Amino acid sequence: MSATQRIMLLTGASRGIGHATVKLFQERGWRILTVSRQPFSPECAWPEARENHIQADLGDLDGLERLAEDVRSRLPDGQLHALVNNAGISPKGEGRSRLGVLETDAAIWTQVLNVNLVSIALLTRLLLPQLEAGRASIVNVTSIAGSRVHPFAGVAYAASKAALAALTRELAHEFGARGIRTNAIAPGEIETSILSPGTEEIVATEIPMRRLGVPREVAETIYFLCSEASSYINGAEIHINGGQHV
Repeated sequence: MSATQRIMLLTGASRGIGHATVKLFQERGWRILTVSRQPFSPECAWPEARENHIQADLGDLDGLERLAEDVRSRLPDGQLHALVNNAGISPKGEGRSRLGVLETDAAIWTQVLNVNLVSIALLTRLLLPQLEAGRASIVNVTSIAGSRVHPFAGVAYAASKAALAALTRELAHEFGARGIRTNAIAPGEIETSILSPGTEEIVATEIPMRRLGVPREVAETIYFLCSEASSYINGAEIHINGGQHV
């Protein structure tokens, strides 16, 4: 591996947006470290996938120091050039029903907020020297559910994504002078395996472009935010939803 190769840490890489992001960045010469609760899957067929995978549960906040130490040990020059926080959980009720306030207990709130929000802040804090050394770009994956009530996204998920948009602004403000840019992308209805029944109605009535997005379109936006083409963009949240938010 070249000492000048750019390195990205990506959480939630096993499917959908994460999988497409790995593929795109590898096509453009990056090395990708992936994090997942699951062990390495043989279905992840990209080069060096097995040796660059780290198994960790982001909901276990006490384990984040071990995760950060593992990441540090894999950086040949102590530089991390991008951190893409794509992992997220959205618990469902019976029949994949939406969990509102009445159906969401303290355990669900804690689990969702730890994975979708708190772990991101703490992991950034733990890896700050490496991010600063690499003049890194941080990209947080929020959601359209963070800015409007969504028929499929539960209350804890929606609140966590709204808070992640606020955290994005805070990180941009606090670390911009250190050469670290922080932005967010807010996907809408993207064609992945986790789409809920009824999505076709949203496409037909709420999305001006009248189609789903595809993971590659999201990955291209992530790449843009990690490239020099976006060198003066900091603290932004980019909507990727075909106009669903308008």
